Amino acid sequence: MHSADLTCASFFAGVGGIDLGFEEQGFKMIYANEFDEKARETFALNFPHVQLDPRDIREVSTKEVPSVDIIVGGFPCQAFSIGGYRQGFHDEKGRGTLFFELARIIEKKQPRAIFLENVKNLVRHDKGNTLRVILKTLEDLGYYVTYQVMNAAEYGNIPQGRERIYIVGFKDKSVSEYFQFPDKVELTKSVFDVIDFKTQVEEQYYYREDKHYYPLLRDNIVSIGSIYEYRRGNTIRENKSGVVPTLLASMGTGGNNVPMILTETKEIRKLTPRECFNTQGFPHTYKFPEKMANSNLYKQAGNSVVVPVVSRIAEQIRMALESDGT
Repeated sequence: MHSADLTCASFFAGVGGIDLGFEEQGFKMIYANEFDEKARETFALNFPHVQLDPRDIREVSTKEVPSVDIIVGGFPCQAFSIGGYRQGFHDEKGRGTLFFELARIIEKKQPRAIFLENVKNLVRHDKGNTLRVILKTLEDLGYYVTYQVMNAAEYGNIPQGRERIYIVGFKDKSVSEYFQFPDKVELTKSVFDVIDFKTQVEEQYYYREDKHYYPLLRDNIVSIGSIYEYRRGNTIRENKSGVVPTLLASMGTGGNNVPMILTETKEIRKLTPRECFNTQGFPHTYKFPEKMANSNLYKQAGNSVVVPVVSRIAEQIRMALESDGT
């Protein structure tokens, strides 16, 4: 079976970062489920060929999901992240149960493979019980599962310090034994490849002297090539590691949450939405809806995945499926 024949359904699709990674490896995306209206708008613009289901996953009946070779999903991490509710599966808002909604669909559709992504903290959450329950659930559904925590800077040649857990499962034991997570790659890209320190951008991205906190920025944001973050308690943190710190969905909730730089003309500005998507490894051809507010684009970038990391894992999944375990 060749990858062109390998079909894929995506849940919690967001703006399609996982979908892009799998399409790069020849998988055919045929169905995506995404509840957030703004994320859907961006997804639809870039994946006009994919059936896009706008409902809450809890309302999706398994009969309405096409049968596919692989089900993928970055299930919501609010209940699992350090910044979230620390409630895991007991989250009273029901967010913790969304994984089980995905499991319900996997149980009925029995795809040949599954690919899930989540925050690194899932490994430690509730002393490891949350992850144990997830893995056991998938094993009970008949899957041989393996997982790895991977950093974008080490596995995606993307200058962002973003660690995520990736969970891969196969129905066939011999196929699962063939699968290996990709090896580390050298980081050859720098922040200068994803952020434009030279070109003037629109005025809205700059911090000017009329802001009362400008002296704080001026005194702390001093090196070109460093990435700066505004921290609580009126402090500025300089990231000197040569990579962008982990982009967060909270970038969409206020200007100061977006990382900042000093430009070559010695001006202080925040990253643009395009630069944030670059930092997630999205291609330059990826489109933004014309009337989409920046706050939505920042949130969408922060919620997304690092496309090249997903693509490299997708390649290994494809090779395993095509091997049929031989």
